[in-house]
Amino acid sequence: MFLEWIAEEKDTDLLLRTFLRHKHISKQLLASVKYNEAGKIEVNGQEENVLYRVKCGDEVRVTFPPEKENAQLIAEHDKLDILYEDDFILVLNKKAGMASIPAQFHPSGSVANHLKGYYETKGIASAIHIVTRLDRDTSGLMLIAKTRFAHARLSETLQKGLLKRRYEALVSGRLQTNQGSIEAPIGRKSDLSIMERVVTKDGKYAKTNFKRLGCYQGFDHVEIELETGRTHQIRVHFSHIGHPLLGDDMYGGSLDLIARQALHSCHLHLIHPFTEEYLEFNIPLSDDILAVLRQNEKEID
Repeated sequence: MFLEWIAEEKDTDLLLRTFLRHKHISKQLLASVKYNEAGKIEVNGQEENVLYRVKCGDEVRVTFPPEKENAQLIAEHDKLDILYEDDFILVLNKKAGMASIPAQFHPSGSVANHLKGYYETKGIASAIHIVTRLDRDTSGLMLIAKTRFAHARLSETLQKGLLKRRYEALVSGRLQTNQGSIEAPIGRKSDLSIMERVVTKDGKYAKTNFKRLGCYQGFDHVEIELETGRTHQIRVHFSHIGHPLLGDDMYGGSLDLIARQALHSCHLHLIHPFTEEYLEFNIPLSDDILAVLRQNEKEID
């Protein structure tokens, strides 16, 4: 994989390493190119070192060495629901019940396993870089970076608030307001609990914004946007205020209407890590959550 640019007048006399830094090629990434035989830094078709002085009109190309795959990761070849793909990113719709990554006692069946199989089929030489992970029983949009460069850029984008996700959920009971925010620090429940989280004074800052979309007998339908990305944040926050998600028995939700947490990643927008264009993705609710809405009568406040 390579990236290339045409130097402009404003780039004249910059050191090549400075020019590349302006293109978001980090020191670490540059080192991985310089010290690998398969990597190249070229100007006008000739290899150059990073002390070269750039001239207007120069064609600069960086060729990245192939990434090492995780040899321990089992490749699986079931079809993924891919909504968008280019050389740098991939967006897919994850079904409920599929983990994002394998675990010690569940080495197969995850998105990462299926991505490895997909990459092998397509001849894509890349490691697996999941940018927006979802819990096993959460459905919806996931963003994947296909290169280290794209992953690093997307991480920066996420930190700057230029990569946003929205969710829809069914929460038990009746919320006190049509919209609001939940601010409460989140940490591990105990050293013995690997996954379960809890609101705790010494946890990490977390903020969840919500808007009610509809009221039903026994639950509300809400839209949610995160300002932070803590493990189980939505599930923990709504449980904390006394309105656990339907189907989320880990955090006190009832299994009467749905057998998994009623949480769906419905919207994703970002600035592309290379082209810098705005991309937006939206998908409707999953069938099982839609079925709960259809089978229950909507109420009017």
